[in-house]
Amino acid sequence: MQTIEADLDLTEIINGEEVMGPSPFGKHQRIVFNLASIMRQYVVENDLGEVFLSPLDVIFEDSTNRLQPDIIFIRKANMAIFQDWIRGVPDMVCEVVSPGTYRKDTAVKREIYERYRVAEYWIVIPELLTFEILTLEDNKYITHSVAELEGVVESKVIDGLKVNIRDIFSINHNV
Repeated sequence: MQTIEADLDLTEIINGEEVMGPSPFGKHQRIVFNLASIMRQYVVENDLGEVFLSPLDVIFEDSTNRLQPDIIFIRKANMAIFQDWIRGVPDMVCEVVSPGTYRKDTAVKREIYERYRVAEYWIVIPELLTFEILTLEDNKYITHSVAELEGVVESKVIDGLKVNIRDIFSINHNV
């Protein structure tokens, strides 16, 4: 039997400090997969860029922040930042919040993404069935689109992409 070794590193550098996160639970991964599948299909059909999944490092201009968002989108015009890792500012990042990562994802990482001017930041909170899309306005995030319990969110960066949260949280899909 052949074994496969992977260089799986869940370590992030947040404001100069190494932070090792736990591997995500199955529910978290299901939500990431559901959302990324919808995004990827739309992005490919419309030839807009590429969608990537964690773990993939996003290294901003300095080495004090190396983050691993759950989902990353890079527009075609910005693909030069995709190298061995992503070296620069992606157009959109998404964090699916786990109970133990609430503050890190909604406050600490939000501030970093805002500081580096990531155009769109998606925050998905499974326990609340909430999906919020933040966009930059005057270098500050504002709520662009939000859905709680039910409804549809719409991206500003991925032009025309609308996501029904029922499809993300597998509501009524017996999954």
